[in-house]
Amino acid sequence: MKTRSNKINIITLGCSKNLVDSEVLMGQLKANDFEIVHDSNDQDAGIVVINTCGFIHDAKQESIETILQYIRAKEEGRLKSVFVMGCLSERYKKDLENEIREVDQYFGVNDLENILRRLGAETRKDLIGERMLTTPSHYAYIKISEGCDRTCSFCSIPLIRGKHQSRPMEEIFREAENLAGKGVKELILIAQDLSYYGLDLYKEQKLKDLVQGLASVSGLEWIRLHYTYPGNFPLDILPLMASDKKVCRYIDIPLQHSHDKVLEKMRRLSSRDSTLKLLHRFRTEVPGLAVRTTMLVGHPGEGEREFRDLKDFITDYRFDRLGVFTYSHEEDTYAYQNFKDSIPEKVKQERADEIMDIQQNISKELNENKIGKQFRVIIDRQEGDYYVGRTEFDSPEVDNEVLIAANNADMKTGEFYEVQITEATEYDLIGTPLKDE
Repeated sequence: MKTRSNKINIITLGCSKNLVDSEVLMGQLKANDFEIVHDSNDQDAGIVVINTCGFIHDAKQESIETILQYIRAKEEGRLKSVFVMGCLSERYKKDLENEIREVDQYFGVNDLENILRRLGAETRKDLIGERMLTTPSHYAYIKISEGCDRTCSFCSIPLIRGKHQSRPMEEIFREAENLAGKGVKELILIAQDLSYYGLDLYKEQKLKDLVQGLASVSGLEWIRLHYTYPGNFPLDILPLMASDKKVCRYIDIPLQHSHDKVLEKMRRLSSRDSTLKLLHRFRTEVPGLAVRTTMLVGHPGEGEREFRDLKDFITDYRFDRLGVFTYSHEEDTYAYQNFKDSIPEKVKQERADEIMDIQQNISKELNENKIGKQFRVIIDRQEGDYYVGRTEFDSPEVDNEVLIAANNADMKTGEFYEVQITEATEYDLIGTPLKDE
């Protein structure tokens, strides 16, 4: 099969922060006259660059399997070169070089210039902040910082990404204005830890000031916050969220657990009491706020009593959105060095399944309560017989969607509509557009 030597397929694994890194690389390569595709199944790209994830065992396994898949394609003559970048190769570069030698070169997470040079491209300094978007044109992720100063026992991110580094506000504003000029209406703020933003650059938390500035950018209609840390949460963001219609009443705050014993072993700067107080402020200061959280089960020290406490906590609080993952014993983390991974994988998975069963029932009840209510919905795509959209309480890829029968409406992707909810399932809403007066 003939391949095109100037066509590069970028494969992105892992989180939205990795996606932004890929988009930056793609923007630079496109400016160097390469033909770029993303996550493509086409067989004619001469070069593949795999942006890997190395956070937990399952993610690492997926990255390895993806590398081996493209190595086989190279050996069969369907590819000229395979390059690997991102978190996995940052963390395990020497091991990978020894064990999977067929990869042409490995790069870490801060090797953009080296990657471009190896591919025969020039770094375009005038395009810093420019990206080739892989998301639908009406929403985009924007990374406001890199790295993390937290010391959570289970987390390898600081080992991979380094210490927290906030981006200057002016730089973020320029990128946001550029994205808005390209038609982006929803901006999703991401980082390892939004709560910490500004402490290193400005010696105080500046998330509120950053969001306030972004809300003034012409063309942006929704600003969404992902990945805030509960310890020392910037409470001054709440009045802004309550008063500014551009700031979505939505917060993603991974709490990880409810029991003090487990939280202490996790080295989280929070307790059950402080968490409850913070959640209370969320709901009193921002009426209608949707709270997304993530829980970690199977951490060393989580016995049956601690797990029951977590189940009761989730049942009582009724989070709008909740995800769960099982503890992974990651090399060089505090937990790896100080605790035994004593809980069997089968038990971890059973606990995760129990949590999601509880959340499924909660989500169904919360969604059924929306029947008959009216929401502003942005349309993401048309899929089969339905337009698929979201409310301000839902983030792309991970949250509820609103389905609207295509034969009952004439809607455009990226536009907002008033929709009345008529039916609900555990994780989706079904609605009808309201006619303009």
